[in-house]
Amino acid sequence: MSEKIQFNKEIALDFHRRAFVEKDPASAISAHVSSVYTQHNPQVADGPEGFVSFVEGFHQHFPDFKIEIKRTIAEGDLVAIHFCAYLDNEDRGTAGVDIFRIERGKVVEHWDILQPIPEQAANSNGMF
Repeated sequence: MSEKIQFNKEIALDFHRRAFVEKDPASAISAHVSSVYTQHNPQVADGPEGFVSFVEGFHQHFPDFKIEIKRTIAEGDLVAIHFCAYLDNEDRGTAGVDIFRIERGKVVEHWDILQPIPEQAANSNGMF
């Protein structure tokens, strides 16, 4: 893996950790986001302020939220983080993928995909 791709993975992982594990989205933004931040999640406003506002509200609404990173995949300027998120201790979980585009060492774009983990599945493979 090239040094640039490894560097991009480290940026995305630290951004994710600060925002969702440490529950400090302002720190994540300050450390890793440029002034231009394009958001593709339709529930979150564009720009750094939109992200901070949404994530702070999310953590207030779900104070027991936790996340487990399962794998990270990187290619070029894109990093994908595959994770399982739990809203509280009773939650079955949601499988998710956050995709970040990194430009000149800063997160500039984000997409996400979320899928609740079902009670029953048509196979025994699991979500991860």
